[in-house]
Parts: sequence; structure tokens; C-alpha cells
Amino acid sequence: MIVDFSVYDCGVRRQGDLKLEEALEAAHSSPDTFVWIGLLEPTEEEFGDVISEFQLHPLAVEDAVHAHQRPKLDIYGSTLFIVLKAARYLDSDEMVSLSELMLFLGDGFLVTVRHGESPILGEVRQQLEADPGRLKSGPLGVLHAVIDRVLDDYALVVRGLNNDIEEIERQVFSDERKNHAQRIYRLKAEVVEFRQAVVGLDDPLDQLANGKVAETDTALLHYFRDVHDHLLRVGQRIEVIDNLLSSALTANLAQVGVRQNDDMRKISAWVAIVAVPTMIAGVYGMNFEHMPELGWLLGYPFAIGLMVVCCVGLFLMFRRRGWL
Repeated sequence: MIVDFSVYDCGVRRQGDLKLEEALEAAHSSPDTFVWIGLLEPTEEEFGDVISEFQLHPLAVEDAVHAHQRPKLDIYGSTLFIVLKAARYLDSDEMVSLSELMLFLGDGFLVTVRHGESPILGEVRQQLEADPGRLKSGPLGVLHAVIDRVLDDYALVVRGLNNDIEEIERQVFSDERKNHAQRIYRLKAEVVEFRQAVVGLDDPLDQLANGKVAETDTALLHYFRDVHDHLLRVGQRIEVIDNLLSSALTANLAQVGVRQNDDMRKISAWVAIVAVPTMIAGVYGMNFEHMPELGWLLGYPFAIGLMVVCCVGLFLMFRRRGWL
């Protein structure tokens, strides 16, 4: 459905209602005028009037309706179609929540489509309406503002991931006898999905930053180069995070192995200690006629004392070697 429909003259929102059928005519009334239509998860029927009014390409429309697209930039004649992945980090669930933003840019018009939960488009519209100077740049200026905001949110996601990794590192190298492999693996899966969203945006921004998209103002090229550089820094940081998680997973497994070996040593030491009195008691319990110390009054106290001395000796030896 359409959530917002506005005409902007020289960066200022035109007052009054306008029919969709009159949108393109209004956009072409002046070089400094453009139409911005925002839609939320539209069906093909709801999208129909917008398609016919702005002559959107069927392949781009299909992508916008069905979503689940990778970040990309396609050019259909004079219309530009770009797909972005907006991201939020849900710290309580340690999960990266992704939503899709799709933008159609043409001569005097901008159509935005959102799938999923994201306040970016609405907030960017409010910010730009409060700054008419930026809106004067037209649809490409709006595109830059949206991408810039998306990358700001990427930085917040990276910050959230960093905090959780620091916590995981403290836990892995603490004295806690816990296996953190499941948590690390889940977080690593979130990082992989997030990295796909970030890396996929590299080619579209490269085209925008290097003037490969027609009719891009020279002034805007500098801004697109700036956000492209920002994207590269985020991508590098994600690579570092992924490597840290791999190292943490390896260290966690090593810690588990060390604890298991330590447990086996302790078990073996106690078995050895218990085996000594068992052996002595077994010998004295055979009741042969010619048993050692059989006729001695202190024979049994001697056997018990021998057990105690041997057990204490073994305990001290294993303790000195670090097995107990």
C-alpha cells in the first residue's frame, strides 16, 4: 500500500492532495520538481497504478513485489532500480535483523518500496524535508541520504557485534567450565548473513561513486564516494569480527579439550589410589594357610595402615604433578 505520496518543488513539499494519475505531469512541470511515492510490501494489484504511471520495468517490479533480493543496482532505460538491505542489531537475541529497501529512480520521480521492519525511509524523509537544500538534489540526493543512513545503521550493528565478541572472549578464557560453542556458532551465522548484505552493496556503490550511472551530478559523486569508503571500512570490520569468532570457536574447543584431559587425569589418579587398597584387601582376603602376617596380632592394622600410607603417597605424587 502507499504510505506517503509527495511532490517537492525546489526541496519544499507541495501542499494539497494530488491524484496518482497527475504525479508524472506534476514532476515534469519544472526541472526542480520531483515526486516521491513510498510503498509498504505492495501486492501486484496495489502496485499496478504506480507501474502504469511511471512505466516501471516488469523485472524490477517483480523483484520489488516478491522481495528476497540481494543488494544490486539495475538500469532499465532511464530508470534506476537499486536494492538495499537495512540492518538492526537485536542485542537481547544476539541477532541481526534485515529488511529490504528498493528504490526506483527516474526522470522526476522516486518510488521506494519497503519489506520488513525498518524506520529508515520515513525518518530520512522527515530529515530531508527539514533540510530543503538536500532535497534540491532530487531523487539521487534522496538515494544518497538513504544509503548514508543504512551505513550508519551498519556501524551500529558492528558495534553491537563487537560488544558480544568481547563478552565471549572473556567467558572463553575464564575459569567457567562451560562450552560456548553454540553461542559462538549462532553469532557467526548472523555475521555471515550480515556480511552478504554489506559486500553485495559494494558494486552498486562503486557504480554510483565512479559516475557509471548516467546523469549523476558531479557534486553528488563526492558524496557517493564518501559512503562507498564508509562501506569498505564496515566490510573490513566485519571480516575482522568473523576471524575473531573463528578464533574464539577454536579457543573454546581447545579449552574444552584441555578440561576433558584434566578430568581424565583426575579420574585416572583416583582410580589408581583406590586400586591400591583394593589389591591389598584382596590379598589378605584369600584366607590361605600360609598368609603373610596371618598369625600376627597386628596383621590387620598393619594392612590397613599400609593402604593408608600407599594412598596418601599416591595422592601427594599426583597432586605434585598437577593431576589432582
